[in-house]
Amino acid sequence: MDPMFIFTLGITNLIAFLLLTLIILHQRSKTTKSSQLPKLPPGKFGWPIIGETLSYVTSPAKFIRDRMVTYSPEVFKTSLAGEKTIVFCGPKANKFLFSNEGKLVNYWLPKSVTHALSYPTANADSPSGKPSHEISYMFLRQETIKHYVPMVHSMVQQHLSTCWSPNLEVKVFNLAKKFAFELSCRVFLNATLEQVRDIAKPFSLMLEGILSVPINFPGTPYYKAINGGKLVREKLVEIIKERRKEMCNKADNYDDDYELDLLSRLINDSNKFDKGLSEEEIASKIIGLMFAGFYPSSTTIAFLIGNLADHPQVYEKVYQEQIKIAESKAAGEALTWVDLQKMKYSWNVICETMRLSSPIPGNFREAKTDFTFAGFHIPKGWKVHWTLHTTHTDPTYFPDPEKFDPSRFEGNGPAPYTYVPFGMGPRMCAGKEFAKIEVLVFLHNVVTRFKFKKVNPNEKIIYNPDPIPTQGMRIFLTSVN
Repeated sequence: MDPMFIFTLGITNLIAFLLLTLIILHQRSKTTKSSQLPKLPPGKFGWPIIGETLSYVTSPAKFIRDRMVTYSPEVFKTSLAGEKTIVFCGPKANKFLFSNEGKLVNYWLPKSVTHALSYPTANADSPSGKPSHEISYMFLRQETIKHYVPMVHSMVQQHLSTCWSPNLEVKVFNLAKKFAFELSCRVFLNATLEQVRDIAKPFSLMLEGILSVPINFPGTPYYKAINGGKLVREKLVEIIKERRKEMCNKADNYDDDYELDLLSRLINDSNKFDKGLSEEEIASKIIGLMFAGFYPSSTTIAFLIGNLADHPQVYEKVYQEQIKIAESKAAGEALTWVDLQKMKYSWNVICETMRLSSPIPGNFREAKTDFTFAGFHIPKGWKVHWTLHTTHTDPTYFPDPEKFDPSRFEGNGPAPYTYVPFGMGPRMCAGKEFAKIEVLVFLHNVVTRFKFKKVNPNEKIIYNPDPIPTQGMRIFLTSVN
């Protein structure tokens, strides 16, 4: 055999051996480094930019359940609203997040929400020396908002007389949104009917794309939401400037005036500072509060009426509770805060409605530091999402979860951290008491005037990500008298 051939073959084998050794060592190094990296929750991010947002928005409950089964019942990763997101699941996760508010996580809103609401500073604290959200929280606390019960009662009666009584059939979903929007405008702005009409259309455009994929291109829901929000802000700035002029021309002291709407309170407080909030900043705060106050309550009212139509025995118990309260009042006398405290069964019915048809899917936070949960690493800066669907429809906490059963809320009610329609902890929804007043007062007036029957008992419900009846929740009305 040729010596040169043998030499060449030996060199070739040596090179191959060395290359193979290097490859093996490199793979071992990668494996070692990989094993040393923090372990992220299981899951996938989906498509670039879009992530898994569309799957989540169109079917939030199924999205959550499927991934809890596939990846982990406690936590999984995904991509929502253009952000790497960790979804926390179950009561332990709820307790962990709500207990670590401001410590491990901070409040955060998706860009689609902050931009549509014209609310770019939503995730930041107010500048020093300027009035903060404290004014809003003080306004919405029970001691203040309970004084609005008679006014809400009057507005409900007027709404029912104008929009319900003349008809044999109504689309409750649409009418509930109309009422809730007008009420929010009245309570927060003391707006005129003309001002309400000017704001209503762009506000509706804003809502349609508020939780969409943040692609700002003509024709997309996000584009419409941005432009709708801009128009709402412009209209509000006009109202604010006019109101500020009116208030500057008055010498009255507005402190502790329960009749003062939220806008006037913000202006009054802002006027005490040399560099108070601008009209644009006040408008941003009002838009955020109007969205939070209008959207969930209107959805709850619509599905509440649908549930009463589906369950005549529940309607009858609600009716008996409400008619007893009505009979205790003088003719024409409005409801009071004390009356609302007697509506215990009615509130259980509302709670069960919110459990089955959550008006919001949950909320977001941002990890302010690296931390660990359930053995998984949560990186700083990643978004965290807690969702109602991980517990509200879990048979572990709510047996036969698809059944409408208000008795679940009797006695001590559901286990801690399993029923969280308003969140919990320091960031619990500030508008909870306002929403409770709105829905209870509406319920009292509507059941003491009408009985309900669905036009289509099989009406389809779609999600965006809130539940939306495809035909507007069509209801036949019959007078109780």
